Amino acid sequence: PRHMDSVLDILDALESPARGGSPGTAAALGRGLGICSTPGCRAVLGEPPDTPERPPALTLGQWQLLTELLRHDPATPELGVVLAPDGSTVALSPLLAGIEAGLRSGGIGRPLLTLDPPADPLLAVTIAEALGTSFLLAQRGDNNATALGPGGCWDDVENPQNYTLRGPPSPVPDAVAIGAMDGVVLGAQLARGPLPVVELLRGYYGTGNGSEVGRPPSSYRRRHFGAVAGQGRLEKEVAAVLGVLRKLSPTLALLKDVGTQEVAALAHRAAREFSERYVECPAIIPRCLWGARPYQGTPALLQPPLGSVFLHHTLEPAWPCRTFSTCTRAMRDMQRFHQDTRGWDDIGYSFVVGSDGYLYEGRGWHWVGAHTKGYNTQGFGVGIVGDFTATLPDPDTLALVRDELLPCAVRSGHVRPDFTLRGHRQLGHTDCPGNALFQEIQSWPGFQ
Repeated sequence: PRHMDSVLDILDALESPARGGSPGTAAALGRGLGICSTPGCRAVLGEPPDTPERPPALTLGQWQLLTELLRHDPATPELGVVLAPDGSTVALSPLLAGIEAGLRSGGIGRPLLTLDPPADPLLAVTIAEALGTSFLLAQRGDNNATALGPGGCWDDVENPQNYTLRGPPSPVPDAVAIGAMDGVVLGAQLARGPLPVVELLRGYYGTGNGSEVGRPPSSYRRRHFGAVAGQGRLEKEVAAVLGVLRKLSPTLALLKDVGTQEVAALAHRAAREFSERYVECPAIIPRCLWGARPYQGTPALLQPPLGSVFLHHTLEPAWPCRTFSTCTRAMRDMQRFHQDTRGWDDIGYSFVVGSDGYLYEGRGWHWVGAHTKGYNTQGFGVGIVGDFTATLPDPDTLALVRDELLPCAVRSGHVRPDFTLRGHRQLGHTDCPGNALFQEIQSWPGFQ
């Protein structure tokens, strides 16, 4: 399966001293297979070694999987990704490039090459070059060219084999952005002090396809990446790496006739759009990843921007869900109840909030929901998994809705800047969203 666990088993075989491995083996192997094939990455990490033979520690099946995942081809980015236990899809190339840069900064292996003009090697090999190149291509292409996204869907989250993008690919689809953020977070950690890579990755992603243990550190990647590389720093590094590319010989065709001011404006726009999409806005798990049944009937379109957001608690399940597997199961149970027992066309909420750090797409931004009788066309219904009569969701979950979802909904044009926030009980005969949560939201922006 193209699951992170499969990759960790391979890395364990490669780097385990008991099997003759050593730290950095996987990164060097990855570069031999093609993960650092771009000019900027080679300027930081050096020219790749020759194409390697299959190491004796790996089975033929493991070698075939690794070769497919690490042979970076910009035309088919979906081939280089795996599904992580937190439900995110991670591109391995920027992840392993970040890990190698971090190890070498921390004194493992050869020193990193010095860049001219100076640029942060960790950000250069993970996101800065990819981001700068992507926005240059979009700027030079037709008006429909995008520089970020799209996301995609796995055929089966229990046994992931095939990943399909949900639109035309940019050089930075969602999985590349996620792999790059993870590469920055983990590379920065390795630069402070080397750790066995497999141990680091297992601790970061958790283990098991939808581990029941609890929310893994990887689900905090947006916050942690933002702490290492906020928008201002990212802008500076995109401009710096474009300066490095300009000095390489021969100069990239993309950079010919691009002046200093144009580079600065492009870096500003790239950093702003990346930060808004991948750091400030919450990640949304699409219907295809939680196993949604089809909509029954013909959905009605909403007319954005809408003026209201209605907050709910699910009551059933009564306990917050803290892992990908428990949250996806909760989504399927709620959809089954809403369709089979209530007789609705689909799960009623626009979005559902787990305590695993993710939003789950219900009716989404575009379709009229069945969450607040009499008001469904006027606003989005957001349900938080759990019973919040006597207790509150954890602070991270509250912040996800208050500080990320609501501002993001306004910025993206789905919700009006002067929106009103209401609890379900204000519009119907119900105790929803629970006494504790209703008391809490009265201090939130927009509450009326």
